[in-house]
Amino acid sequence: MFLTSKSAISRERRTELLAFEKNAQLRFKSIELLNLALTHRSYTNEDSSHSPNNEKLEFLGDSVLGMVVATYLYKILQDKAEGDLARIKSYVVSEDTLSIAAHGLLIQDYILVGKGEELSGGRGKKAILADAMEAVIGATYLDSGFEAAEKLVLRLVEPEILKVLQNRHRKDYKTILQEYVQKYHRSYPAYALVKKTGPDHDRTFWMSCSVGKTEYGPASGKNKKEAEQNAAKVAYDAIVEEGGLEAARLLQTESQ
Repeated sequence: MFLTSKSAISRERRTELLAFEKNAQLRFKSIELLNLALTHRSYTNEDSSHSPNNEKLEFLGDSVLGMVVATYLYKILQDKAEGDLARIKSYVVSEDTLSIAAHGLLIQDYILVGKGEELSGGRGKKAILADAMEAVIGATYLDSGFEAAEKLVLRLVEPEILKVLQNRHRKDYKTILQEYVQKYHRSYPAYALVKKTGPDHDRTFWMSCSVGKTEYGPASGKNKKEAEQNAAKVAYDAIVEEGGLEAARLLQTESQ
């Protein structure tokens, strides 16, 4: 038996959670466990009566997600090499993919966040949504077992796996560019913070990407990781344009 928080859930909150279940096509035996999965640490930091948050469920859900995806890829792609499976899995369990899945379940409408996060657009932050998605997976596993969690994960990721196999997925430009530069230039892309703009609670970061002596960008993002990804795309696009079809072919090979 797994212990869950027994913090009182208001009638209004219970109604919200039932609405979430209906939209997400889920059914929890423990509504407290679902509520915990949808409780961000910023909320508990501001309200001492709700001390637990979803971080442990996120940790568990991450492991369940990885196991389900790895097993599924192993079964359906037996002709692929280990490196290919790892690349597909990396995309499927990425923050971008999980945040999109979270949007599909409307997690942004039901997650509890603190006032500070609310004011800074926390409900729309990829990291918060992706973590909550993993927490819901972990909660489903604890509440209803592995088969239920596996069913949820596959419902979310099978369309994304298909996109990868059809080369219609959102590219990880940092990885593509790094593999290309390492193989053909014997070096690595270098990223540098150019500037930060906006107030502390709503920063925009501007990063440049250098390949050899050529600097590309800068490109912006709401965090350094996102800005680096966008700067890598700028470099990717420029290299394809400068190098023509041959560069495009080589970069396309790295993206497979």
